[in-house]
Amino acid sequence: MDQPDQTISVHDRLLKAARDCFLADDYHNVSTRQIAEAAKANVSMIRYYFGSKEGLYEEMIRHNLAPLLDVLDGETLNSPTGFVDYLRLYYRTMNATPEFPKLILKVLALNHGPGRRFVQQLLERGRTKGAKRVEQMKNKGLVAPDIDADVLRLSFVSLAMTPMLLKDIFEQQAERAMDDDFLDKLARFNGRLIAAGIATLSAEGQAT
Repeated sequence: MDQPDQTISVHDRLLKAARDCFLADDYHNVSTRQIAEAAKANVSMIRYYFGSKEGLYEEMIRHNLAPLLDVLDGETLNSPTGFVDYLRLYYRTMNATPEFPKLILKVLALNHGPGRRFVQQLLERGRTKGAKRVEQMKNKGLVAPDIDADVLRLSFVSLAMTPMLLKDIFEQQAERAMDDDFLDKLARFNGRLIAAGIATLSAEGQAT
Protein backbone atom coordinates (compact mmCIF):
# COMPACT_ATOMS: atom_id res chain seq x y z
CA MET A 1 0.00 0.00 0.00
CA ASP A 2 1.24 3.49 -0.85
CA GLN A 3 2.51 5.56 2.03
CA PRO A 4 0.29 8.47 3.14
CA ASP A 5 1.31 12.05 2.44
CA GLN A 6 2.89 13.08 5.73
CA THR A 7 2.32 16.76 4.95
CA ILE A 8 -1.44 16.23 5.32
CA SER A 9 -2.82 15.36 8.76
CA VAL A 10 -4.79 12.17 9.37
CA HIS A 11 -7.81 14.34 10.18
CA ASP A 12 -7.68 16.10 6.80
CA ARG A 13 -6.96 12.88 4.89
CA LEU A 14 -10.07 11.33 6.43
CA LEU A 15 -12.17 14.33 5.43
CA LYS A 16 -10.94 14.17 1.84
CA ALA A 17 -11.41 10.40 1.66
CA ALA A 18 -14.92 10.72 3.12
CA ARG A 19 -15.86 13.33 0.53
CA ASP A 20 -14.58 11.18 -2.33
CA CYS A 21 -16.28 8.03 -1.02
CA PHE A 22 -19.64 9.65 -0.27
CA LEU A 23 -19.70 11.39 -3.64
CA ALA A 24 -19.00 8.09 -5.37
CA ASP A 25 -21.65 6.03 -3.56
CA ASP A 26 -24.66 6.22 -1.24
CA TYR A 27 -24.03 6.81 2.43
CA HIS A 28 -25.12 3.32 3.54
CA ASN A 29 -22.87 1.65 0.97
CA VAL A 30 -19.74 3.38 2.28
CA SER A 31 -18.01 1.76 5.25
CA THR A 32 -15.67 3.38 7.74
CA ARG A 33 -13.06 0.80 6.78
CA GLN A 34 -13.33 1.87 3.15
CA ILE A 35 -12.84 5.51 4.12
CA ALA A 36 -9.90 4.67 6.37
CA GLU A 37 -8.22 2.66 3.63
CA ALA A 38 -8.68 5.50 1.15
CA ALA A 39 -7.14 7.88 3.69
CA LYS A 40 -4.34 5.41 4.50
CA ALA A 41 -5.30 5.65 8.17
CA ASN A 42 -6.39 3.36 10.97
CA VAL A 43 -10.17 3.01 11.15
CA SER A 44 -10.06 3.85 14.86
CA MET A 45 -9.06 7.40 13.90
CA ILE A 46 -12.58 8.01 12.60
CA ARG A 47 -14.02 7.45 16.08
CA TYR A 48 -11.18 9.44 17.65
CA TYR A 49 -11.70 12.54 15.50
CA PHE A 50 -15.38 12.38 14.56
CA GLY A 51 -17.09 9.99 16.96
CA SER A 52 -18.84 7.98 14.27
CA LYS A 53 -19.41 7.61 10.54
CA GLU A 54 -22.28 10.11 10.70
CA GLY A 55 -20.08 12.51 12.63
CA LEU A 56 -17.47 12.27 9.88
CA TYR A 57 -20.19 12.77 7.26
CA GLU A 58 -21.43 15.95 8.93
CA GLU A 59 -17.93 17.33 9.44
CA MET A 60 -17.15 16.60 5.78
CA ILE A 61 -20.13 18.73 4.75
CA ARG A 62 -19.19 21.49 7.19
CA HIS A 63 -15.57 21.44 6.00
CA ASN A 64 -16.55 21.82 2.34
CA LEU A 65 -19.02 24.60 3.09
CA ALA A 66 -16.69 26.43 5.50
CA PRO A 67 -15.69 29.24 3.08
CA LEU A 68 -19.36 30.01 2.46
CA LEU A 69 -20.35 29.78 6.11
CA ASP A 70 -17.54 32.13 7.09
CA VAL A 71 -19.01 34.80 4.82
CA LEU A 72 -22.28 34.65 6.76
CA ASP A 73 -20.37 35.89 9.80
CA GLY A 74 -18.57 38.65 7.89
CA GLU A 75 -19.63 41.91 6.25
CA THR A 76 -19.79 40.84 2.59
CA LEU A 77 -23.59 40.58 2.54
CA ASN A 78 -24.24 43.79 4.46
CA SER A 79 -25.14 45.56 1.21
CA PRO A 80 -26.62 44.52 -2.17
CA THR A 81 -23.22 44.86 -3.86
CA GLY A 82 -21.98 41.93 -1.77
CA PHE A 83 -24.13 39.49 -3.75
CA VAL A 84 -21.57 39.51 -6.58
CA ASP A 85 -18.69 38.61 -4.26
CA TYR A 86 -20.67 35.88 -2.49
CA LEU A 87 -21.85 34.29 -5.73
CA ARG A 88 -18.31 34.35 -7.08
CA LEU A 89 -17.10 32.54 -3.96
CA TYR A 90 -20.00 30.07 -4.11
CA TYR A 91 -19.46 29.19 -7.77
CA ARG A 92 -15.71 28.71 -7.33
CA THR A 93 -16.15 26.65 -4.16
CA MET A 94 -18.70 24.36 -5.77
CA ASN A 95 -16.84 24.18 -9.07
CA ALA A 96 -13.91 22.64 -7.20
CA THR A 97 -16.24 19.75 -6.33
CA PRO A 98 -19.04 19.79 -8.93
CA GLU A 99 -20.86 16.81 -7.41
CA PHE A 100 -21.14 18.41 -3.97
CA PRO A 101 -24.37 20.40 -4.62
CA LYS A 102 -26.02 17.19 -5.77
CA LEU A 103 -24.90 15.48 -2.57
CA ILE A 104 -26.55 18.23 -0.50
CA LEU A 105 -29.83 17.79 -2.41
CA LYS A 106 -29.61 14.04 -1.91
CA VAL A 107 -29.20 14.56 1.84
CA LEU A 108 -32.23 16.87 1.99
CA ALA A 109 -34.36 14.46 -0.06
CA LEU A 110 -34.06 11.77 2.63
CA ASN A 111 -36.68 12.20 5.34
CA HIS A 112 -34.57 10.65 8.06
CA GLY A 113 -31.23 10.19 6.36
CA PRO A 114 -27.85 10.91 7.90
CA GLY A 115 -26.83 14.53 7.82
CA ARG A 116 -30.31 15.87 7.00
CA ARG A 117 -30.84 17.51 10.40
CA PHE A 118 -27.34 18.96 10.23
CA VAL A 119 -27.83 20.46 6.75
CA GLN A 120 -31.20 21.86 7.81
CA GLN A 121 -29.49 23.55 10.76
CA LEU A 122 -26.98 25.14 8.39
CA LEU A 123 -29.79 26.35 6.13
CA GLU A 124 -31.69 27.76 9.10
CA ARG A 125 -28.54 29.54 10.19
CA GLY A 126 -28.38 31.16 6.76
CA ARG A 127 -32.07 32.05 6.92
CA THR A 128 -31.77 33.67 10.34
CA LYS A 129 -28.67 35.67 9.46
CA GLY A 130 -30.12 36.59 6.08
CA ALA A 131 -33.31 37.94 7.63
CA LYS A 132 -31.28 40.01 10.07
CA ARG A 133 -29.19 41.47 7.23
CA VAL A 134 -32.31 42.35 5.24
CA GLU A 135 -33.68 44.25 8.24
CA GLN A 136 -30.38 46.10 8.59
CA MET A 137 -30.46 47.06 4.90
CA LYS A 138 -34.07 48.21 5.28
CA ASN A 139 -33.03 50.45 8.16
CA LYS A 140 -30.33 51.97 5.94
CA GLY A 141 -32.77 52.53 3.08
CA LEU A 142 -31.02 49.98 0.85
CA VAL A 143 -34.02 47.65 0.64
CA ALA A 144 -37.71 48.45 0.23
CA PRO A 145 -39.60 48.25 3.54
CA ASP A 146 -42.01 45.61 2.20
CA ILE A 147 -39.35 43.27 0.78
CA ASP A 148 -39.91 39.66 1.85
CA ALA A 149 -36.64 38.24 3.23
CA ASP A 150 -37.66 34.67 2.35
CA VAL A 151 -38.44 35.63 -1.25
CA LEU A 152 -35.07 37.34 -1.59
CA ARG A 153 -33.33 34.36 -0.01
CA LEU A 154 -35.04 31.83 -2.30
CA SER A 155 -34.17 33.91 -5.35
CA PHE A 156 -30.57 34.09 -4.21
CA VAL A 157 -30.36 30.35 -3.48
CA SER A 158 -31.86 29.56 -6.88
CA LEU A 159 -29.32 31.71 -8.70
CA ALA A 160 -26.52 30.13 -6.69
CA MET A 161 -27.41 26.44 -6.85
CA THR A 162 -29.08 25.97 -10.24
CA PRO A 163 -26.00 26.69 -12.42
CA MET A 164 -23.95 24.12 -10.52
CA LEU A 165 -26.70 21.50 -10.59
CA LEU A 166 -27.08 21.93 -14.37
CA LYS A 167 -23.36 22.30 -15.05
CA ASP A 168 -22.94 19.08 -17.05
CA ILE A 169 -26.05 19.70 -19.17
CA PHE A 170 -25.11 23.30 -19.88
CA GLU A 171 -21.54 22.48 -20.89
CA GLN A 172 -22.78 19.77 -23.24
CA GLN A 173 -25.45 21.90 -24.88
CA ALA A 174 -23.50 25.16 -25.03
CA GLU A 175 -20.27 23.38 -25.97
CA ARG A 176 -18.28 25.58 -23.62
CA ALA A 177 -16.78 25.11 -20.18
CA MET A 178 -18.12 26.70 -17.03
CA ASP A 179 -14.60 27.66 -16.02
CA ASP A 180 -13.56 30.36 -13.55
CA ASP A 181 -13.80 33.09 -16.19
CA PHE A 182 -17.34 32.07 -17.13
CA LEU A 183 -18.38 31.76 -13.48
CA ASP A 184 -16.98 35.22 -12.70
CA LYS A 185 -19.15 36.68 -15.46
CA LEU A 186 -22.15 34.74 -14.18
CA ALA A 187 -21.52 35.96 -10.62
CA ARG A 188 -21.37 39.56 -11.79
CA PHE A 189 -24.55 39.20 -13.84
CA ASN A 190 -26.59 37.38 -11.19
CA GLY A 191 -25.30 39.54 -8.36
CA ARG A 192 -26.19 42.71 -10.23
CA LEU A 193 -29.53 41.18 -11.17
CA ILE A 194 -30.45 40.82 -7.49
CA ALA A 195 -29.11 44.26 -6.61
CA ALA A 196 -31.05 45.82 -9.51
CA GLY A 197 -34.20 44.00 -8.45
CA ILE A 198 -33.90 45.36 -4.92
CA ALA A 199 -33.24 48.87 -6.26
CA THR A 200 -36.29 48.65 -8.54
CA LEU A 201 -38.49 47.45 -5.69
CA SER A 202 -37.14 50.24 -3.53
CA ALA A 203 -37.93 52.84 -6.20
CA GLU A 204 -41.41 51.37 -6.72
CA GLY A 205 -41.98 51.43 -2.97
CA GLN A 206 -41.08 55.13 -2.82
CA ALA A 207 -43.30 55.93 -5.80
CA THR A 208 -46.46 54.39 -4.30
